Amino acid sequence: GDGCGHTVLGPESGTLASINYPQTSPNSTVCEWEIRVKPGQRVQLKFGDFDIDDSDSCHSSYLRVHNGVGPTRTEIGKYCGFGFQMDGVITSKGNEITVQFMSGTHTSGRGFLAAYSTTDKSDLITCLDNASHFSEPEFNKYCPAGCVIPFADISGTIPHGYRDSSSLCMAGVHAGVVSNTLGGQINVVISKGIPYYEGSLANNVTSKAGPLSTSLFTFKTSGCYGTLGMESGVIPDTQITASSVLEWSDQTGQVNIWKPENARLKRVGPSWAAFISDEHQWLQIDLNKEKRITGIITTGSTLAEYYYYVSAYRILYSDDAQKWTVYREPGMDKDKIFQGNTELYQEVRNNFIPPIIARFFRINPLKWHQKIAMKVELLGCQFSIGRAPKITVPPPPQNKNDDKNDDFSDDFIHSVKTSLQTDKTTFTPEIKNTTVTPSVTKDVALAAVLVPVLVMVFTTLILILVCAWHWRNRKKKTEGTYDLPYWDRAGWWKGMKQFLPTKSAEHEETPVRYSSSEISHLRPREVPTMLQTESAEYAQPLVGGIVGTLHQRSTFKPEEGKDSSSADLDPYNSPIQEVYHAYAEPLPITGPEYATPIVMDMSSHPSTPLGVPSISTFKAAGNQAPPPLVGTYNKLLSRTDSTSSAQALYDTPKGQPGPGAAAVELVYQVPQSVAHSTGGKDE
Repeated sequence: GDGCGHTVLGPESGTLASINYPQTSPNSTVCEWEIRVKPGQRVQLKFGDFDIDDSDSCHSSYLRVHNGVGPTRTEIGKYCGFGFQMDGVITSKGNEITVQFMSGTHTSGRGFLAAYSTTDKSDLITCLDNASHFSEPEFNKYCPAGCVIPFADISGTIPHGYRDSSSLCMAGVHAGVVSNTLGGQINVVISKGIPYYEGSLANNVTSKAGPLSTSLFTFKTSGCYGTLGMESGVIPDTQITASSVLEWSDQTGQVNIWKPENARLKRVGPSWAAFISDEHQWLQIDLNKEKRITGIITTGSTLAEYYYYVSAYRILYSDDAQKWTVYREPGMDKDKIFQGNTELYQEVRNNFIPPIIARFFRINPLKWHQKIAMKVELLGCQFSIGRAPKITVPPPPQNKNDDKNDDFSDDFIHSVKTSLQTDKTTFTPEIKNTTVTPSVTKDVALAAVLVPVLVMVFTTLILILVCAWHWRNRKKKTEGTYDLPYWDRAGWWKGMKQFLPTKSAEHEETPVRYSSSEISHLRPREVPTMLQTESAEYAQPLVGGIVGTLHQRSTFKPEEGKDSSSADLDPYNSPIQEVYHAYAEPLPITGPEYATPIVMDMSSHPSTPLGVPSISTFKAAGNQAPPPLVGTYNKLLSRTDSTSSAQALYDTPKGQPGPGAAAVELVYQVPQSVAHSTGGKDE
């Protein structure tokens, strides 16, 4: 009828739409589609869009679906309405279905677009579905035939991906994963979008450039889309021939030859061009052995001064270069005409579904601009024929029934031969981006020997390097090891002994008092030069371990008006406290001028005579000399020397001779940062 729009009816699927869709269909038009699939199968019908005027309750404008065709058909349903949403699909009872569209008088309504397939395609979608209709990151869908529609747009190309607003099925045709005349299954993967989508021409579908989108989709394929060697040079020049070659001399007398070997994609310079431009010209490529050819890419001359290109061509293929077969799509009785270039620079891709299996490949130009000229590249992968396994028949046993065994062996061999002849299988390996044809038959044994040897050699080298590195580091560590110098060991130990904690804890809290008579027997000790520094406002920090328990902080202050180097000092250590502070706190402004004296009780000391009273030491007022106890006293250390466990070491007060053979030597530590007079007199 006159109301039929876009229609593609394939053997297993197809697409149909009302006239002028998606615009308003004209008044008083009718169209009827009769759809048939293989016997034993049923038809399912799915609507992508439905918008039919229902102002007269489906009386003059409607869509009607019938089981079967012809006079015996039975009605399944009658449908109309604006923006009618039909959930699910309409399924026939047999392998035939009739769709009837009637358009009466109306002022609006887009009409409809529907897709059909056999019922075994449960994931059928329509040509209007895009990636944004599905939330899964990866999914499989079945695209019907006929999805190259003029009212749908796509943006993007392979391998970068397609914008999420693109029609899934139309993008599948552009990518070469499904055929527009057959339909097919697509495996879609959703990923993050890109800022810009390129446009290209492929399989008679023009992809437009597109802006940024939040997501994009690509297709999972078998991977048999690698280049076969035209651009890379794997195919030698001698295997590229042509029916004729364009040749002429320019104004300078230089001869220009557009040879067949120039027909390599992306090759700089002129392309191949035929001397005569007619439909009998061809460009032939010998692949050296059978390959699985899945596509072809073509350009024009790529020279601006020679605006030559081929706009349409046929494909022929052969195994012996004698008998040629023209490529046709399955179920079609006409040769497939491929769309070529529309200008001389753009690369145009066409895919073969199903692929071509052949050694010799020939391009036959049918339409061109000015002259026949082109550059090409073939896409595909290796093709292998499955070899039947070798059958080994065991020899029959030698016994009395030799004749029967011979008959059995003959029957068995005959059955094996028959099965091998009838069960020959051909498979196509999934090889991606194959550009070189490796020969694996002769290299298998060599590789089996070389690979283990190389692995062992590299492993040995790595072990040697690691061992050398460890040995070098160990040698460096050995050379860099140092110890305390021999001459400093004794002094170091003596200096450190005074900072070690006391052994007896019971004497730490007991005040020790000394009498003047005992102090008179003590011999003076030299004050280390390093301790004769200027008087400090605060006590120096204690260096070393925990010397004792401090009870009260104290500070030293030299007598005003006197030289710090010769002034009488009342160095009293602060009593011990529970909390250790590295530095003493400053004297309060209103506090006493001098530190609190230390009261020492010698009555508990084992070397002190009985009856000696406890005395205290303090600084006299004015210029009066203090008691004979002069010097700097620090905390009493009860640690004994390693050479004399019974001796307690104390500093000897200045100016007092000490017994050299005394059993017990009292040693007092000099306060830090306090200047002392070296004379024996008290001032």
